[in-house]
Amino acid sequence: MIAEKVVDRVKERTEQTFEVEASGRHIHLSEEDLRTLCGENSKLIPVKYLSQPGQFVSQLRLTLVGSKGCLNNVVVLGPTRKNSQVEISLTDSNILGIKTPVRMSGDIEGTPGITIVNGSKSVTLEKGLIVAKRHIHVKTSDAERLGVKDQEIVKVKVMGQRPLIFDDVVVRINDNYSTFMHIDYDESNACGFSKGTQAYIVRG
Repeated sequence: MIAEKVVDRVKERTEQTFEVEASGRHIHLSEEDLRTLCGENSKLIPVKYLSQPGQFVSQLRLTLVGSKGCLNNVVVLGPTRKNSQVEISLTDSNILGIKTPVRMSGDIEGTPGITIVNGSKSVTLEKGLIVAKRHIHVKTSDAERLGVKDQEIVKVKVMGQRPLIFDDVVVRINDNYSTFMHIDYDESNACGFSKGTQAYIVRG
């Protein structure tokens, strides 16, 4: 009986797993800021498409300048957005010398700004520098399988080389999402992440 319960739990957990992705520092630019940094007719050219539909790594690399230091060769993701936003890790925050809040993407009110440089051209954002809050993108059709609701806060066990339970993970559900958990490089190093790492929601 005990063995059967264990098998059932393992089967249930396997059916409820999802893949984890580690997201490095990156920049989202508005059309206006892209033109200022790269010229009037500039476009972001995809070089690699990401797991979330329509999102891509562009050809563009820029420099972030803070009060203490710089981060060079920072990738710009496309497509452009209404507002520019820069996502870094807490380690990056220390390098730049800017105290950076943990926020969900798009929640930039009251956040610090940052200077973005491309050669002789630069843009200084008044706001938009964040450390991305860990979250799970869930396709609507997967929500029932995972037993989650939009904006729910859950605990997730990431089965890396050093398995780790992450608390305070936000669930985001949308028809246009692909189901993946996103963590930053600080978090991925902590759990021994490697490509293909799986995770599941911890209940109780």
